[in-house]
Amino acid sequence: MLGYDDIKAAAGRIEGQVRPAALAAGGPRLSFALEFLQYTGSFKARGALNFTAAHLESAAVPEAGIAIASGGNAGLACAWAAGRRGIPATVFLPVGAPAVKVALLRELGAEVRQVGAEYAEAAAACAEFTAATGALASHAYDHPLIAAGAGTLLEEILAARPGTTTVLVAVGGGGLFAGVAAAAAAHGVRVVAVEPERCRALHAALAAGAPVDVPVDSVAADSLGARRVSADALYWAGRPHAASVLVPDAEIVAARRALWHEHRLAVEHAAATAWAALRCGAYVPAPAEEVCVVLCGANTDPADLGHGH
Repeated sequence: MLGYDDIKAAAGRIEGQVRPAALAAGGPRLSFALEFLQYTGSFKARGALNFTAAHLESAAVPEAGIAIASGGNAGLACAWAAGRRGIPATVFLPVGAPAVKVALLRELGAEVRQVGAEYAEAAAACAEFTAATGALASHAYDHPLIAAGAGTLLEEILAARPGTTTVLVAVGGGGLFAGVAAAAAAHGVRVVAVEPERCRALHAALAAGAPVDVPVDSVAADSLGARRVSADALYWAGRPHAASVLVPDAEIVAARRALWHEHRLAVEHAAATAWAALRCGAYVPAPAEEVCVVLCGANTDPADLGHGH
């Protein structure tokens, strides 16, 4: 089970190779963690670096390189981390992945293969590829090294703002949540998992007592569209310091526009999902809570953020 020792090990591996978390004031007792400023435009760079470095430590990277299935952001991070070390990367994406992400992947030198209508189909194609070529299989979220890398963000949030009591995190497959929650438990910090109503893999797993497949149909599905949450995310979501809430798509869209119009922050829908929970009252902090909202990614086309859309 993913634990705090894994987070500390990850922090040591990636130190000096990622951009330290920048925090901005969002209002009284509220800060934003601007993790969309991270390399490759999302927090995923942390896990990808940790995964790559750990395998290089054990000399376990084959000639065929690393392969991953991704809605986009994890693929970008994998291609970037692999490219830094001269390792080939093959990225499997759904056919409908945002063009901006596909273009960025190619710029990073990845071989891009688009398969199927959603993440699960791309993942099946990736599994066939790794079996046939011997490539090292990475994962968008369900791997302890990936989640541990993501969890280093919590350490940096507390270093920048030690009084933080509560962190809100958007959840797709749960890699960021699992890592942040594992680190938060060691510091007595509360973690709130926020999902779109129509991408509720974690919420459904909590109700069922085990990871279960869910339908995926949300404006944020390109990043949060995992059909099934990781076992680590489910474990940490069941701990006393964690909470899980849902937000409707309309509130996600409104939150993304508000981040632009009120703060001039251009983020993707997944990043606005955590902020939506506060704006619509899905999560209501107690008066003494010092809240940090993680804005996790910005691989988006900002053309639809202006007035009149």
